[in-house]
Amino acid sequence: MQGCRVELEELLRAVQFDPARDLLEPTGDLVNRGPDSLGALRLLSSVGAGGVLGNHDIHLLRRARGLGPPRPRDTLEKILAAPDRDALLAWLAQRPLVKAWPDVLLVHAGLNPQWQDPVAQLAGRDPCAPDDAVAFATRVRYCTADGQRPPRDDPPPGRPFRPWYEHWEKREPRTLVFGHWARKGLVHRSRVRGLDTGCVWGGRLTAWIAEDDRLVSVPARRAYSTP
Repeated sequence: MQGCRVELEELLRAVQFDPARDLLEPTGDLVNRGPDSLGALRLLSSVGAGGVLGNHDIHLLRRARGLGPPRPRDTLEKILAAPDRDALLAWLAQRPLVKAWPDVLLVHAGLNPQWQDPVAQLAGRDPCAPDDAVAFATRVRYCTADGQRPPRDDPPPGRPFRPWYEHWEKREPRTLVFGHWARKGLVHRSRVRGLDTGCVWGGRLTAWIAEDDRLVSVPARRAYSTP
């Protein structure tokens, strides 16, 4: 959602979200480039959201630790200057890199085809430290069957690189849910749900209601950033 708080509120109303009975599991990138990253974090933490870390979330955590410089399109300063910043950052840092249920695997970007158990593979890793596994889980789009990523994702690389989920869906009985890939847009395959529909670019913010296998989305108020 990348700081699109207003659209998040509209989406929660559209799905009639009730924190007393429902689970909210964002696909990561809760902050940055959108207009209200601080408000988005406050809202998500107040409703007990779960979810996983995305690359923009990790960038915020690194900046808060003094481990990385600001980037030209960052919209993180209000969080870093907020009176409740420490509580919000501590809440954000508790998000894992991957979550698993009996029927669903949730990750921000994707999973390496070589990983037999993604939860064990990513457990205990410091997302702010240089780590190839963390980078894969939060940044991959295309890869080979042995987990090699191309130098660039745009323009799309040719063979042997394929969208990461094509390696996984043949062997994984659970539904794979991810975000990150706004250029590709909604991905809806038999056991794959790619939910980044580019809200921060002026697209839509999309939720998947797992129990009903139903998609709900709301339009962005405007484009807040460019690809």
